[in-house]
Amino acid sequence: MAGQYRELFSAKGSLAFSAAGLLARIPVPMMGIGIITMLARTRGDYGLAGLVSAAFTLSMALLGPQVSRLVDRRGQGRILMPVTGISVLAIGALLLCARFGAPDWTLFVCAILGGFMPSMAAMVRARWSALYRGSPRLHTAFALESVVDELTFVIGPALSVALCTIVFPEAGPLLAVVLLAAGVLLFVSRRETEPRVLPPSGAAGSSAIRLGAVRVLVLTLVAGGVIVGAVDVVSVAFAGAVGSPSAAGVVVSVYAVGSAISGLAFGTLKLTIAPPRLLLIGTAGTAASAVPLLAVDGIIGLCAVVFVAGLFFSPTMIVVMGMIEKIVPAEKLTEGMTWAITGLSIGVALGAAVSGEAVDRFGPGGGFAVAVVAGGLIILIALLSYPLLTRKTTTREEAAC
Repeated sequence: MAGQYRELFSAKGSLAFSAAGLLARIPVPMMGIGIITMLARTRGDYGLAGLVSAAFTLSMALLGPQVSRLVDRRGQGRILMPVTGISVLAIGALLLCARFGAPDWTLFVCAILGGFMPSMAAMVRARWSALYRGSPRLHTAFALESVVDELTFVIGPALSVALCTIVFPEAGPLLAVVLLAAGVLLFVSRRETEPRVLPPSGAAGSSAIRLGAVRVLVLTLVAGGVIVGAVDVVSVAFAGAVGSPSAAGVVVSVYAVGSAISGLAFGTLKLTIAPPRLLLIGTAGTAASAVPLLAVDGIIGLCAVVFVAGLFFSPTMIVVMGMIEKIVPAEKLTEGMTWAITGLSIGVALGAAVSGEAVDRFGPGGGFAVAVVAGGLIILIALLSYPLLTRKTTTREEAAC
């Protein structure tokens, strides 16, 4: 297994851009929880903190694909530094507003402008695609990136909260800004691996999201994200209900570990099954693994169930990204991948919000029911989209031949 991943970095500059991309990606999961923790401590208002964090998350979800669209047209080197500069300045202003008690509306303005933070996960995947398009190594590279995503979402929030509570309230978002600026600067400096700008092959002004196959793949990740968001929130509620509130972090980490293990293993496989069928298998496993959540009665049981559920997450994400690479025209690839990541982020936020409301009304069981319903939706989407995805992936493979 290690040999296949080591081979990825045989290409000149691949280790450098991958490491820089990791540095620049950690700020994304740090920011949302960092804003909440910072404002809760400086303003003492959790409602305001949640709304400002939501404004940042929504802005990033809407602006991210547009930034990536510009990258596809102009190149990473020309776009990433200016948009990162806007985000860094805006978040810096947000920290100052929080520190010196500026009016609430200034927090929202800064948070919205902070959403210009680029989707570095998509930028890194675009570079792997440029290096290994048409090679089995691309599947392994996407598997690696899925595991890196898991790693950032395990490290980032915990680091941000610790800094905000132990050092000073703005410390978490401040470090996120520093890492973002340094990571993007190092990433852009690796010009030898930057994907070249390709001429349009179709309607130059059309967005990747206008492709029906892309929309259903994004919806698939929205449903999958709801499960992730529900597990995060309900784990906290369940751990508190059974008298072990500190165990919530263990439960969430177990989910991430299961996903990372399966992602690494999946990345080494030589696949002979068509991607749409793999998506059906992955979503079926995701749906089935959510059902036992309704029957758990202790932390150990919950850890076992979420570990199994996590086993299906990374492979499903890898398959979706692989199909995006096949379906989306090469000159729109970064935008297409960003839409997929945006769909996942929206799903996580939606799952957290809906499951939180369900927990308030019905207890932890109500939150787990949200995950089960999302599991049903994800398999339904995969079933209904199977003919479309089969047709689109087959067409692109025939065209490549």
